[in-house]
Amino acid sequence: MRPILNRGAGVSLRQVLPQGRFLGGSDIRVRACCTDPSQVEPGDLFVALLGDQEDGHDRVNEAVARGASAVVAERLLPVSVPTCLVRDSRLALGSICQHLAGEPASQLDCIGVGGTYGKTATTLLIRSMLKAAGQQVGTTNTVACGDGLETVAASQTTPSAPEMANWLARMVANGCQQAVLEVSSQALARHQLAGVPLAAAVLTNIRRGNLVGHGSLGNYRRAQQRLFDHLRPGGFAVMNADDPVSQQVARQLECPLITVGLHEPAEVTATLIERMPGEQTFLIHAGSETIPVRTRLAGDQQIYSCLEATALGLVLGIDLATIVRGLERLERVPGHLEPIQCGQSFGVYVDCAHTPDALAQSLRTVRQVTSGRVLCVFGAKGGDDAADRPLLGRVVERTADREVITSDHAEFEPPLQIAHDILDGYRRPGRPHILPNREAAIGWALSQARPGDSVLIAGKGTERFPVADDDCLTTSDGDAARAWLRQQASQMERPCTIRF
Repeated sequence: MRPILNRGAGVSLRQVLPQGRFLGGSDIRVRACCTDPSQVEPGDLFVALLGDQEDGHDRVNEAVARGASAVVAERLLPVSVPTCLVRDSRLALGSICQHLAGEPASQLDCIGVGGTYGKTATTLLIRSMLKAAGQQVGTTNTVACGDGLETVAASQTTPSAPEMANWLARMVANGCQQAVLEVSSQALARHQLAGVPLAAAVLTNIRRGNLVGHGSLGNYRRAQQRLFDHLRPGGFAVMNADDPVSQQVARQLECPLITVGLHEPAEVTATLIERMPGEQTFLIHAGSETIPVRTRLAGDQQIYSCLEATALGLVLGIDLATIVRGLERLERVPGHLEPIQCGQSFGVYVDCAHTPDALAQSLRTVRQVTSGRVLCVFGAKGGDDAADRPLLGRVVERTADREVITSDHAEFEPPLQIAHDILDGYRRPGRPHILPNREAAIGWALSQARPGDSVLIAGKGTERFPVADDDCLTTSDGDAARAWLRQQASQMERPCTIRF
């Protein structure tokens, strides 16, 4: 990424990184920083990052040759420019970017939302609630990034440190008071939130998520807990009392804490009243107050997300009626159990679930609102934890009535090999239908659905994929489903011609 720029005289690294060890000078003044040697321009500070695939320290000479005036690194390097040695260059990068951008995070009430499931819905519900309260709000999440005026599609769940600084600066420039930030476990592990103090931290839950980039469940859980390290003095936490691992984390916290729950005692709770396809109604209980909520978001997880947004709003001083008005305004979360409605007599849902636990949860939610059968379109991503593939098959065999295994971003792995790995989890491996062509698999599942059934298309959410092996033409699960449903509807509407 091109450098973060400072329009003034620059910033002092001695002030930004007081614990750094400076070589070749007592201080380094910086106006721009960069982490990609190929994009360095004369005068840039080059920050050497240790990545999953590449070590920036190995390319420092390339950065200097392109004009880098100084280097931040984790070890001593044979370079001719001033160097600042730090224990963690990713932490340093976050602080540097925030200072170069004018420390926008300190001018906002930043709300971080982490956890395994429900992060995107919770960020969108919080945003909707704050807007209902008359606030100007910026957001970064899996779906999109917005600066209060402009919204663009997101390329990743949490922006990199330079991108985060840019977005926060844009929010400040546009008069935002709050920034609602979805924070992935990978982003926390890579310190992408470095330099961003949080006014509040919402932890939705800690389950067995995608371990890619973490190595172990223990590392994954420790990464999730880092969210609370970013709380500023006076900041508070919102946590799920029904989640066992979150309860363990809560006992270690020293900050103010407000809990939510459906089953365990908590400050903010809910009672389900009615659930049907496309809508559910529940009561929120907060202290002596009770208020009904009717939402188009399906399932228990969405109730938890509503409770977490409510708890946050109450601490911020928003009245319960305004909170509920904001919750009810959000009608869908793109790619997260998103309903596809084209007048068909059965339910169709697009969901990004691609881990065994997430897929099981989504299937259970769809089952709750389905009177007939549950059909599932799913696969496994190439390059992901291969040990999860049999577990995916086991989950679907136990939870769905019919299924089709298809391709899901194979990443140079043969799709049929991935399907074979999934079948290893089946007790009856002859049961599932296998169609590597994802569009065809979606069409097959929809063709099997009867009135009252539901079809869950899992794995990609809003992500696009090539059509008929053509990289120039892409579609998404939702678009593919809509196209098939509309085609079927148009065929049924054609008049029948009888010839004598």
